[in-house]
Amino acid sequence: MNLSSLFSLENKVALITGASKGIGFAIAEVFAAAGAKVVISSRKQESLYEMASQLRQKGYDVTGIACHVGQKEALEKLVDATVKQYNQIDILVNNAATNPVYGPVHDTSLEAFDKIIDVNLKAPFHLMNLCFPYLRASSGASVINISSIGGISPEPGLGIYSVSKAALISLTKVYAKEWGDHKIRVNAICPGLIQTKFAEALWSNEKLMHQMMKMMAIKRIGAPEEIGAAALFLASAASSYTTGSIVTADGGFTI
Repeated sequence: MNLSSLFSLENKVALITGASKGIGFAIAEVFAAAGAKVVISSRKQESLYEMASQLRQKGYDVTGIACHVGQKEALEKLVDATVKQYNQIDILVNNAATNPVYGPVHDTSLEAFDKIIDVNLKAPFHLMNLCFPYLRASSGASVINISSIGGISPEPGLGIYSVSKAALISLTKVYAKEWGDHKIRVNAICPGLIQTKFAEALWSNEKLMHQMMKMMAIKRIGAPEEIGAAALFLASAASSYTTGSIVTADGGFTI
């Protein structure tokens, strides 16, 4: 058995949102190392130029295209620009997310609710639909939605964020069931506590960390690269019989 070909992404084009740092960037680097042509996207083009340049210096084929995923027209332009650059889309990773509030759910404003749902749920929905014609034409299409353990069990202080991630899990299963006939696999990853800027409010809180460590089988914070490795499995032929799956990478927190 040739394991290198099993996990290879040669001749594949991957589009990753929220990819200028953290989990998204780690996934981009792993995919590029596996041979994929990668489009990284986030809101600021300047940051994308810098991060894409870092990966190109390693010999990878990476392009940065700015996009605010909460804007319908921006998503359409992102897909058009990706196809113009690489002629196809084989892998889509919906990683971009937001959480502008932390605290009791009853203190969450309607404006914050709408923003969370727009970015964390509506954007993956619209982007999957926009990519559908290209994924359907691929010989090995894969969609990976980055949810959260909060989508499995609500996290304190992250009420509507948890709701959005639970809905993303359900959306993943719906698309997996409907797109199976089109040979498009759709799976989700639920990271636990990962050392990223996005999660800094959690891992920098000593009291919270002490409580969480008591509940974890692997008593440490996860690294973005560990989510990247899980994403590679789901993007590659190694998971060719896997769809509708919810993969937790949380150190055993949800056991």
